Amino acid sequence: MSECETHPDPKEDEKAMEILLELNLKQKVATRLGILLVGCTIFGFFCCDSALASLTLGALLALMLRNPTNIFAFVMTCHRDIIAFQRFIALNIYLLRKDRSGCIVAQCFEEQALKHPQKICFLMDERHLSFGQALRFSQQVAGYFQSRGLQRGDCVALLMETRLEYTSLWLGLSQLGVITALINSHLRGDSLLHCIRVAKACAVIVGSELSDVLLSLPPLELSIYQYADVDQHTLLPGAVDLRSALAAQEPLPLSRHPQSNARDKLLYVYTSGTTGLPKAAVITNLRFLFMAAGAFYMLKLNRDDVVYNPLPLYHTAGGIVGVGNALLNGCTVVLRKKFSASNFWSDCSMYNCTVAQYIGELCRYLLATPYKQSLQEPLHQLRLMYGNGLRPQIWTQFVSRFGIPQIGEIYGATEGNSNLINITNRVGAIGFVPVFGRNLYPVQIIRCDELTGEPLRNSKGHCIRCAAGEVGLLVGQVDARRAVSAFHGYADKAASEQKLLRGVFNKDDCYFNSGDMVVCDILGYFYFKDRTGDTFRWRGENVATQEVEAIITNCIGLSDCVVYGVQIPYVEGKAGMAAIVDPSRKVDIEYLSVGIRGSLPPYARPLFIRLLDEIPRTATFKLKKRELALEGYNPELVKDPIYFLNRDGIYRQLSREQYASLLAGTAGL
Repeated sequence: MSECETHPDPKEDEKAMEILLELNLKQKVATRLGILLVGCTIFGFFCCDSALASLTLGALLALMLRNPTNIFAFVMTCHRDIIAFQRFIALNIYLLRKDRSGCIVAQCFEEQALKHPQKICFLMDERHLSFGQALRFSQQVAGYFQSRGLQRGDCVALLMETRLEYTSLWLGLSQLGVITALINSHLRGDSLLHCIRVAKACAVIVGSELSDVLLSLPPLELSIYQYADVDQHTLLPGAVDLRSALAAQEPLPLSRHPQSNARDKLLYVYTSGTTGLPKAAVITNLRFLFMAAGAFYMLKLNRDDVVYNPLPLYHTAGGIVGVGNALLNGCTVVLRKKFSASNFWSDCSMYNCTVAQYIGELCRYLLATPYKQSLQEPLHQLRLMYGNGLRPQIWTQFVSRFGIPQIGEIYGATEGNSNLINITNRVGAIGFVPVFGRNLYPVQIIRCDELTGEPLRNSKGHCIRCAAGEVGLLVGQVDARRAVSAFHGYADKAASEQKLLRGVFNKDDCYFNSGDMVVCDILGYFYFKDRTGDTFRWRGENVATQEVEAIITNCIGLSDCVVYGVQIPYVEGKAGMAAIVDPSRKVDIEYLSVGIRGSLPPYARPLFIRLLDEIPRTATFKLKKRELALEGYNPELVKDPIYFLNRDGIYRQLSREQYASLLAGTAGL
């Protein structure tokens, strides 16, 4: 059996992630001895001639000796916190300078392009764009769409797979103050139509590879610009050949006083949020600067880094945190149309990458590749991999096998302000807040109902902070004056309000509800535990159960259907499972398979379908998902028919052999 096929004991993996909740005897004794030694030194040099000073010192020493935890935490994290503080100050100075000057992303990119126009900006396969070429292309986009009458505040939907020109398209539109909605290229049908409409787009730019997807929608009353490949001549009815139009367009120089400023809307990036259809999260120029520059400053990247970015460009990680390294800081960014586990390391080696991005699923796929006995791993020059969602159970194994010097785990939502980052290689941690610096970076963990995710409040109506080791809801204080804590919400104002908690610790404050359950240790490190509510993560994406339930209900014509996440051993996130009320067993599984495949992106399709007589309800007639999730998908325990999504997209009854392979981690998920 190859190395990739072995599955370590989960208990052994947990040992690698140390969540320090209290001091052991050795640590307490060592800390107290240290306190006494320092106290005696201070007494000998400064206090021996003063009774008042001696009494004060004695009182302080008594307090510290009684509870040495805070002293231990301070000593252990002092070096970490000094480094983080220096980088955080540098980031805030950068953001403050850009905010006060009204600088937009297009201006930042122009500065980089003028410094080194010949340097490669974006590289993909055998093609590349230099900074000068990317700047010229974006200015051609600005000139062309200005001639088409687009102006500040308009919105254009961008439906395109990863390509070199992707970023320059929205960058050019931003020069005019036009907002670009970055559409998930995997969306189909009603979800795609919803994303275009909710952004109030007046035009669509579509890549030729997705023209059939747009053609399958009902007629759209907006302009269509098709960016065709070089050998592509077939255009959608009424569409403009954008490639040809831009080739003949003169660049529009960026005005010294552009139509936008740092706090104006730049992009809409879609997130499933907690319920319903995808929501258009608002990304202002300043928020883009914070997200992209945050990783650059806090993880100490440099302008000579070559960053490997195999993530989709409609995604926050790939399209903002990834390409932002080029736009703001002059790094070369290597793109890939579609992530490939088998080509990841060879790409990094071929392009001499020094930094690479990941999401949790990506790391698991890499770890599952066969170990190359004939070659010496690792075959790369990476000094850093950064991203979000690296599972603690595979963290140590991943770093050890591939020789990654540093992992930079980042936590944050597209629309949220509860941002954390792990700059110290702490296994499993999503970030930290200095123990004595909570007021400077007000991210808090509050107690909540584990079933509903609703915050618990005390007799005064205020929320209750969690102690170290207590799992709770992560929230971030909203302050519109600061880029690091501002909340811009969604294009839908009502949806934005639903993400806010008011009167958390006093009657006037406001906090962003992340929807995530986390735990903090005594050193200030945060660790992710689970999602609250109806959303779960699968394939690195948030799956909104209400949307999936609506699709299934439309397919089968039944009133009761619930979707929830279930855990599968050795797999990141939770797989979707749909429970359908069907006492007569009349559901046409093949028809349902076709309907789900045609309406939902791959990550949102339930892996299991269960047919049952009735769904348990609460006294207020709410459907109980938790009980169903706990029952799982074991065909020996669950007597109802359970169907499994096969590789051909058809649901077939789950066999005992398939169930055994799921438990063993050999099902190929």
